[in-house]
Amino acid sequence: MNDLALARALHVLGVVLWIGGVAFVTAVLLPAVRRLDAPVEPVAFFERIEGRFAAQARWTTALVGASGLWLTWRLDAGWRFAEPRFWWMHAMVAVWALFTLMLFVLEPLLLHRWFHARAVRDPSGTLALILRLHRVLLALSLLTVFGAVLGAHGGAWLAR
Repeated sequence: MNDLALARALHVLGVVLWIGGVAFVTAVLLPAVRRLDAPVEPVAFFERIEGRFAAQARWTTALVGASGLWLTWRLDAGWRFAEPRFWWMHAMVAVWALFTLMLFVLEPLLLHRWFHARAVRDPSGTLALILRLHRVLLALSLLTVFGAVLGAHGGAWLAR
């Protein structure tokens, strides 16, 4: 086994765990939490569960970033960023950067406090907003995964 095979396997594993987790939170967890009845506090329950996923998301996004950088360097694929037909390369970096910014900067410094303050005023509306944001992030992520897999297997002709 060479370093490219290992990097590719780690990259795909990281994406599966990260985006699969986003899909679970978006399609299963948030809708279920929104339907919880007292005595369980839906916002606190969501934060406990989602907090465990955030830790997984942090290390998987770090793994995806490191393996993606390695693959780009080893395959000498940096030139693809200058070609619009390789749009999924830009999409992969953009989705990764967005999640990395949220997980490592915005959430710990701003979003956590904002979420609590808003949830005190409007718990139901806050969960609805969080669900809408997760749906947008999931849609962008799935479009990127679809484009990347298609492009990596000869689908670059679609953008010509």
